[in-house]
Amino acid sequence: MGEKTLMKGNEAIAEAAIRAGCRYFFGYPITPQSELPAYLARKFPEVGGTFLQAESEVAASNMIYGAAGAGARVLTSSSSPGISLKAEGISYIAGAELPAVIINIMRGGPGLGSIQPSQADYFQATKGMAHGDFSLAVLAPSSVQEAVDLTMLAFDLADKYRNPVLLVGDGIIGQMMEPVEFKDPVDPEDLPKKEWATDGAKGREPNVINSLALDPQDLEDHNMKLKAKYDKMKEEEVRYEELYTEDADTIIVAYGTTARIASSAIEMARKEGYKVGMIRPITLFPFPTEIINKTADKVDNFLAVEMSTGQMVEDVRLAVNGKKPVHFYGRTGGVVPSPEEIVEEIEKIGGEK
Repeated sequence: MGEKTLMKGNEAIAEAAIRAGCRYFFGYPITPQSELPAYLARKFPEVGGTFLQAESEVAASNMIYGAAGAGARVLTSSSSPGISLKAEGISYIAGAELPAVIINIMRGGPGLGSIQPSQADYFQATKGMAHGDFSLAVLAPSSVQEAVDLTMLAFDLADKYRNPVLLVGDGIIGQMMEPVEFKDPVDPEDLPKKEWATDGAKGREPNVINSLALDPQDLEDHNMKLKAKYDKMKEEEVRYEELYTEDADTIIVAYGTTARIASSAIEMARKEGYKVGMIRPITLFPFPTEIINKTADKVDNFLAVEMSTGQMVEDVRLAVNGKKPVHFYGRTGGVVPSPEEIVEEIEKIGGEK
């Protein structure tokens, strides 16, 4: 670890990818994440990396399919509409069991929407990225430092599970500047060899990478194999943070930037005598279902706070499983909730002072 450096979120993520041993990037510019590919375009030549601005997001997703299939650590990044365009290729990558890292710096939608921050891609990230039975590991940082750490983790998880990993931030995470420090860089030559990669059949039988299975039983068997992998993620990769949950009557569930705002609201509400805590999902898939369910046994209410009209709240309700009321507060379209607004919601819910 070195000294702390003040960096914009997008650029810090890009530097973290380089330090994780990523040497291939394929993408297309879109606000508010364009500083990320711009940084890599500038820095990759210094480390022997390959940067290519594709002719479209669709092309970029197929390029990462090819690089991942050859065994490379590869990255693509975009913002909400661009991720929608990449979705077909990401389904192929998941079906072919290839590791790749995807960054989504979310913006307001639907459609072209706005370039302001949003969390309205939660369903896309965790439920409906594209066609077929597949899931991505989904990481949600709430600071630039955490974005750095989770980017490096994303490459390790992608390799561990041979699966695409999605890191979701919003426009605030991408554009804000904070001091960060980086772990020592990984040398791509020191990474374990991927015996399944299509890197040239030198003295061995050729490897085949494909997501096509025309026989129904073969495809069902493949889907069940994938499901076992996702179930293993649920057992081993759940990450979350707790705040003031020991004595809380009301638990806020929030992620990313919204969790930072909710944290300020909690401090304000506790000064007024409200016993409020928070569970912050760091992995959106796998979702921290178990800790939320256990916490429901000892609290009175939950409040899901999101920059959307209500998406993660559905997973909170499933986790609570009817034990306690689950309330929702959201701002959308690029509007960011204030701590004062969240305190007002806490006061509406009430609870013991």
